[in-house]
Amino acid sequence: MAVARGARRAGWTATEVPLADGGDGFLAAFGGEVRDDEVTGPLGAPVVAEWRLIPGPSHRDPPTAVVEMARASGLTLAGGALYNHPVEASTAGTGELILRAISQGAARIIVGCGGSASTDGGAGALRAIGSRDVLRGIELIAACDVTTTFLEAARVFAPQKGATPKEVEQLTERLARLAEEYRVDFGVDVIEIPGAGAAGGLAGGLAALGAELLSGFDLVADLVRLDEHLAVADLVVTGEGYLDRLSFSGKVVGGVTRRVAARVPILCVVGAVAPDVEQVPFELVSLVARYGPERARSEVLGLLEDVVAEHLANRR
Repeated sequence: MAVARGARRAGWTATEVPLADGGDGFLAAFGGEVRDDEVTGPLGAPVVAEWRLIPGPSHRDPPTAVVEMARASGLTLAGGALYNHPVEASTAGTGELILRAISQGAARIIVGCGGSASTDGGAGALRAIGSRDVLRGIELIAACDVTTTFLEAARVFAPQKGATPKEVEQLTERLARLAEEYRVDFGVDVIEIPGAGAAGGLAGGLAALGAELLSGFDLVADLVRLDEHLAVADLVVTGEGYLDRLSFSGKVVGGVTRRVAARVPILCVVGAVAPDVEQVPFELVSLVARYGPERARSEVLGLLEDVVAEHLANRR
């Protein structure tokens, strides 16, 4: 990894700890058997989605499945915001992966909710699953990368998925109708659940089916024993492609900052910084600000290594 290489160049040792928040890269934090299944992509075309099946502690215990919704219903699969159709985009493929996990005997299913092309409130996934009875005896967990509420999902995230202001309004109205449907059909008020807006409201839809919503970051941080690593660290290096206010509401950067709690210095290296970010509780380096947008995009790993090596050399 580029950060570790930079640390070693400066004469330091580095421990690499994989972290994720429920969005892109969530699967990488887990072991288990790699599975690939063809499902319905966000815009209807079939895609092959990777997921994981983790054996139970003993042969008598059922496995746990880990699904990253972005692998089935992600914005990158739609070609990015420019080619996405934000009103039509669906989470059907994510529901299909959940069904596949159940068919393979999983009794616990963790769904990483982030990086979606859709703002369908989980309606596509619920249609694919069919009914709540399918999940009888299944522990379903929605690992959320934000704390955004269900009705805020369109306003906050849909523009990033290519939605026009008119479409944002349309999507918000649809989420409100879905919330009422979920309340009537399942007895769950998703409007009041923090994080229900994750993945365009998929987390709220799964909550209607009985899912528990958890912080994706905290789930992964506990899995990799982050606090134990922090206890012996002299410096923590983290980062993100684009640092904005949402980075401190469920994302990795905010989670790391909260866990560190000012006990250890933090170096945060990002691609770029949003105008709404002012004071931050760590040393911040923007690759765009330091090297320009062209090099920041084309030489990410090399520049990241250089920044870390320079920073640590100055600390000796």
